[in-house]
Amino acid sequence: MNTPTFLILFLLNLSFSLSSSLNSDGLSLLALKSAITSDPTRSLSSWSESDPDPCHWVGVGCNGDRVTDVTLSNKALTGYLPSELGAILSLRRLSLSYNNFSSTIPPRLFNATSLASLDLSHNSLSGPIPAQIESLTGLRFLDLSSNFLNGSLPSGLSELTLLEGTLNLSYNQFSGEVPASFGRFPVMVSLDLRHNNLTGKIPQVGSLLNQGPTAFAGNPNLCGFPLSSPCPEAQNPNVIGNPENPSDPKNPNLGNGENAESGGKKTISISLILGVFAVLIAGGILVFLFVVRKNLRAKEGIMGNSGEEKLGKGEMVSHVRVVVGEEDDDEGQNGKFVVVDEEGFGLELEDLLRASAYVVGKSRSGIVYKVVVGGGKGSGVVPPTVVAVRRLSEADDVTWRLRDFEAEVEAMSKVQHPNIVRFRAYYYAQDEKLLVSDFIRNGSLYTALHGGSSNELSPLSWASRLKIAQGTARGLMHIHECSPRKYVHGNIKSSKILLDEDLNPYISGFGINRLQCGRSKSANPSLKRPSLSQSFLTGSKILGPSVVAYSAPEVQTSGGKLTQKSDVYSFGIVLMEILTGQLPSAGPDNDEKGLQSLVRKIFREERPLSEIIDPALLHEVHAKKQVLATFHMALNCTELDPELRPRMRTVSESLDRLKFQ
Repeated sequence: MNTPTFLILFLLNLSFSLSSSLNSDGLSLLALKSAITSDPTRSLSSWSESDPDPCHWVGVGCNGDRVTDVTLSNKALTGYLPSELGAILSLRRLSLSYNNFSSTIPPRLFNATSLASLDLSHNSLSGPIPAQIESLTGLRFLDLSSNFLNGSLPSGLSELTLLEGTLNLSYNQFSGEVPASFGRFPVMVSLDLRHNNLTGKIPQVGSLLNQGPTAFAGNPNLCGFPLSSPCPEAQNPNVIGNPENPSDPKNPNLGNGENAESGGKKTISISLILGVFAVLIAGGILVFLFVVRKNLRAKEGIMGNSGEEKLGKGEMVSHVRVVVGEEDDDEGQNGKFVVVDEEGFGLELEDLLRASAYVVGKSRSGIVYKVVVGGGKGSGVVPPTVVAVRRLSEADDVTWRLRDFEAEVEAMSKVQHPNIVRFRAYYYAQDEKLLVSDFIRNGSLYTALHGGSSNELSPLSWASRLKIAQGTARGLMHIHECSPRKYVHGNIKSSKILLDEDLNPYISGFGINRLQCGRSKSANPSLKRPSLSQSFLTGSKILGPSVVAYSAPEVQTSGGKLTQKSDVYSFGIVLMEILTGQLPSAGPDNDEKGLQSLVRKIFREERPLSEIIDPALLHEVHAKKQVLATFHMALNCTELDPELRPRMRTVSESLDRLKFQ
């Protein structure tokens, strides 16, 4: 065979070999296989270079012939991360958690700029986080926890503006200060920096002000809000400006104290919720002092004081699970946890103590936390359990005895309806009272109508608004009629109407007014306290500006009594809010007399409906009759004379009839 013939055959053979070889994504994955020194479960045994593409390999997902997912969690793999993974340009999810990958994170890994989810947690990775991570502008989930990563926290992480949920960098060896740029994270992002070697003062800027103490626990040399350890000025030479008086903390979530069921999320632990939380108002700036004093156990990684008492064991009592202190104490000195509704609720107090939580709202009644009880190691894709926990605020001159508190919350738990937030459990101690309920995921009607940092909804259609009004009316009617005690909600407003993914409404906050009143410490104990149907609003102690806008005229007077007819008035204001898209205190063109006065003026002067209706509804001409009928219902509900207002049953039935028109 002469030389030209040999070359031709060689080139043909090479061409055939290349045409049948593994594609580039597969070659990059084979580099990962080569970097693994131990595969005891033989998870990668199916990865072969003879395949045309890797789309049928274990742990690999594709779109067409391009790799989009690599999921090899909890496979006991040992090795390192090769740079070639960054060459998989269509890769959107990389999950290698709960293995034994060591060495550093290669900077070229972040060439895979399509990544939306990166989970390298629970490995043995070391070294710093490469600065190139900020190129992953589409990243929505990042978990690097439980490794040996060190160095400073890269300030460029704040460039990952699409992050959601928890940014978890806990249980590593990061050092230095918390970057001020972390304050630029969206309020939907919760930070977890627990158990590192961070030092200095936590910057008092942006969303960092919304993080709870647990976000920074286990860093002994960190100080400042939200931790209970103050920063001596001598220890804070690098703080810009006056550390005791930040001039303009940009906190979008503290501006709406009434929107207690929606808003930004902030990380905190339920164990720290059980501490004394004082709110001081000085110079118009909210300063929160956390004092941690509850039962926290070191083996669970929860910070606490060595001299604190421990909670006792759970025991079955009738239809509820009860967790009490080690000593039987009728007054709940050691704390008592009671589950009042077990259907679909499997959480114990220990689950809540281990959980992370996010502050989703603050109001006069206390603080509301979204508590996420996730699966532990090896839990795979088991979804977390999510509940809402409200820490009740008590006035200085009131208190609750255990038996009285139990009676009230047991009564609350019996008020069940598809349009009322389901009450699940409570915790009672002399200085702490917590209420646990279902968490409704889609924010509040207030946010849906008026916008806000957590609002992702497009303008509500008329069909959606009518659905919300009808469901709310049914729920409020049930509160009024479910018991001979003639219950009153007492605080109906748009921020108390929560929405799920399908825009079904849920009334929240039932019974909270009553629990705030408690028993007067100075009053005669023999005096009968008002029931849930007879709570009172007295002066400015409870009535704030935004509350007044929803309150019936007879309630706004000193000692005004809450009644079912005052609930009807508040619901009428909510109807006007739904119809106009305006705040209930609106009316600059009406001498600041409020929304109901403005609506009455428009109808009295027979002006066009277009002057008052929400502009987002103007194109829905087909709904004009329904909109007009709803306006008339709202006007009837807000009659100044309580006797002229309809009962909620009449309102609910009238709204339900609209769908047949």
